[in-house]
Amino acid sequence: MRWIGLAVVLILGLILAPLAGEAQRAGKVWRIGFLAATPQPYLSKAFSLGLRDLGWIEGQNITIEYRHAGGRLERLPDLAAQLVRLNVDLIVAQDGPETDAAKRATQSIPIALRRSASRKTQT
Repeated sequence: MRWIGLAVVLILGLILAPLAGEAQRAGKVWRIGFLAATPQPYLSKAFSLGLRDLGWIEGQNITIEYRHAGGRLERLPDLAAQLVRLNVDLIVAQDGPETDAAKRATQSIPIALRRSASRKTQT
């Protein structure tokens, strides 16, 4: 589980790193949308802590908008649309139905994919 959290944090670090200096100068609070099919408190906590390690502190320079479908995949398009209406700067979504819903909801907001722990990577 820690590898998934680390991977997500590294991806976000690469995406948000160019914005870090600007965020501190301008005082902008960046908004991240986190889209999941089911509630995953352990992953949400790891995500928040990983970002904190990189200097992104919830309530100070980032806000994370968590949305989960409670296992009802048909809710994902509406939840993705909510995140778009909130004008998030980035959407984090699991590779699968969550990503599909996010891609259908926006073409302008970057989407960071997080891989499933059960999905094996090929070497």
